[in-house]
Amino acid sequence: MGTRGVGAGLRKELQEDVSYPEVINFPSETEHPSPNRSSQNNSARKAGWIVGGVILILLIAGAVTIASKLGEKKALAAETERLATPSVSVIHPTQEQSHEELVLPATVQAYKESPIYARTNGYVLRWYKDIGSHLNKGDLLADIDTPEVDQELMQARATRQQIQAQLGLAKSSAERWQNLRKSDSVSQQEVDQQVSGYQQAQANLAASDANVRRLEQMESFKHVYAPFSGVLTKRNIDVGALINAGNTGSDKQLFDVVQVDPLRVYVNVPQTYSPAIYIGMKAFLEQREYSGQRFEGKVVRTSEVIDPSTRTLLSEIDVPNPGGKILPGSYAQVHFAAKIDAPRLTIPINTLLFRPEGPRAAVVDAEKKVHLRPVSIGRDYGSSVEVMGGLQPSDQVIVNPADSLEDGQPVNVAAPKAGTPKQGS
Repeated sequence: MGTRGVGAGLRKELQEDVSYPEVINFPSETEHPSPNRSSQNNSARKAGWIVGGVILILLIAGAVTIASKLGEKKALAAETERLATPSVSVIHPTQEQSHEELVLPATVQAYKESPIYARTNGYVLRWYKDIGSHLNKGDLLADIDTPEVDQELMQARATRQQIQAQLGLAKSSAERWQNLRKSDSVSQQEVDQQVSGYQQAQANLAASDANVRRLEQMESFKHVYAPFSGVLTKRNIDVGALINAGNTGSDKQLFDVVQVDPLRVYVNVPQTYSPAIYIGMKAFLEQREYSGQRFEGKVVRTSEVIDPSTRTLLSEIDVPNPGGKILPGSYAQVHFAAKIDAPRLTIPINTLLFRPEGPRAAVVDAEKKVHLRPVSIGRDYGSSVEVMGGLQPSDQVIVNPADSLEDGQPVNVAAPKAGTPKQGS
């Protein structure tokens, strides 16, 4: 056999040895489900539930976190607002019955006080009295040189002499014409003219006399006298100073004179005590610089009206001061000679604000806003003072108020500490 025959035989043998597998038809999952496949489906469902639960938990946690943040933000804002509003402690004024002698602060004033101004123009020629000088009524205080007034007076006197001469001539002419009329030498009209000229000359003389008297009065003002007995407290002039008549400016005031005996003492009596005050009532003045001494006086008048701003009655007491011991303008206390049984209102001294316009108490209203209320202070008891007007027992008064407090400012009222006594109860 040749080579071609051998190759053909080998291919035939190989084809006979190779056998191809038969095609197997597997049943569908619906017809015969696999146990492994069912287990895989259950695992997938469990995994889905787990993932969903995790997502839900994350959502809930996020919502809780957001709500917490919002709550913290609101709380922070509320805390910031609370811290921005000052916190204060308050007390109520203490009210109690007073059985003491009525003692009130008073202001001492001179019985008379007169600023002295110039009544004429000129220059200060000389002055005779200085501050502290005790004066009697009519004492010469200063001389003013008045050259212009002097010249006017000389001219007025010369004019009067001229008019007097004219008056004499007019009188003679009138008498002569009246005599001529008796003999019918002149007409009645001519006589009337002469009489009228004489009457006019009389009127001119009267006007001239008045002008001379006016200038003489002006010239008399060159001498400045004390209007009443007292003490000279101011001297605002010196030699050579220009003086203008009628100038009421304080810088042009020549002198200031006060009467120191007796003295006027003014007292603001609280409305509560006002019914006990009457005209003629005795009162005693005391001053710390004269410890142990009392100066007796009496009530001479009252204003007969209660001041609505302070709820007080203005009363005047006249106190004799022959030795000049008590000085006008000084502070004093007045003891009224009557035991007065009336309610008394007091507050601690550390509740007061001392402002230029007077003492103030910081009161908190129902809306927790501050009102700086003016108060009238009476007796001083050291740690507390008597309130004569401006407060009520129900008012909430701030303790240790800050100087920066303003009217209408909101505040937080702090709760009283345990063991702290409540004022006014």
